[in-house]
Amino acid sequence: MKTILKTAVSLFLICAVSAGILALVNSVTAQKIDAIAAEKADAARSEVLPAAVSFEEANAPDGTAYYVGKNAAGETVGCVFTTCAGSYGGKLELMTGVGADGAVTGVNILTIDDTPGLGMKAKTEAFRGQYPGKSGTLSVIKNGEPGENEIAAITSATITSNAVTSCVNQALALFETVRGGGINRGER
Repeated sequence: MKTILKTAVSLFLICAVSAGILALVNSVTAQKIDAIAAEKADAARSEVLPAAVSFEEANAPDGTAYYVGKNAAGETVGCVFTTCAGSYGGKLELMTGVGADGAVTGVNILTIDDTPGLGMKAKTEAFRGQYPGKSGTLSVIKNGEPGENEIAAITSATITSNAVTSCVNQALALFETVRGGGINRGER
């Protein structure tokens, strides 16, 4: 009995000390981790809405958070939305920039877990570069040359192509919703 008690107390002390050290490390690094995450998010927003030099967080009528991009003069140049859709490998999260004219200015894939060599091609500029300048409701085509509101699917990765396009369509719809609420006048 004495050996069991001694072992249990030893294990308890080891666990308590380990938990304390982990809590201390977390408290020391949490602010740095948050700052790095904020910098990465700002960089991603700047990538999809390059005309903006600053961003202000706002909320759509349905409560969806988005960012209003402003130029150096403080004028609204567009919005940045983060949207999600189901893809082949699971959840796909996309950041989309929409200019004040309602056209896509850029897309950046934040989270994707699709097949390497197939669905992961969605991260390439060759695929993402199809979206800028497009507006309205977009669709994906498997064969042929894409038209005005069409996106050429990634070969053997139509599900991924549809997921990315769904996210962009969600962002375009959200933009139309917030545009009516005074986004072009810089209101929130």
